[in-house]
Amino acid sequence: MKNLLLLILIIFSLSSCGEECYNAPQPVVFEFVNSNNENLIADGSLSPFYVRDENKNLVQTTTTSDHKIIIENIGAYNGTKKYTFYSPIREFNFDVESSEYKGGCNGFQIKKITFTGYAIDITDESGFYKIVLK
Repeated sequence: MKNLLLLILIIFSLSSCGEECYNAPQPVVFEFVNSNNENLIADGSLSPFYVRDENKNLVQTTTTSDHKIIIENIGAYNGTKKYTFYSPIREFNFDVESSEYKGGCNGFQIKKITFTGYAIDITDESGFYKIVLK
């Protein structure tokens, strides 16, 4: 009887996802290159760069060891937010549309990212966006 009660307790505790479970949105990663496919972070020509949200708040960014930029902590909301990327070479806008995660846990997922700006080409690579600035 004790073993059965213990088994039921373990199964219940493993199956209750509730408030302890959270799915963060996938990271948004950019790689910036010129028309010759040379990385603009690696050669230093993109610095200084920064991102602001629609309320003009700075958004944290992280540069990776392979010279890509992670835009931190975006997409954890329902709806669409506007962002602007600023650099000495180019500035452009992008909108992030996200929604609540529909799974066993709480969280958010990015549904779509839309880019607008002059003279940029963007391809959705596997796990990051490759942005060609001309």
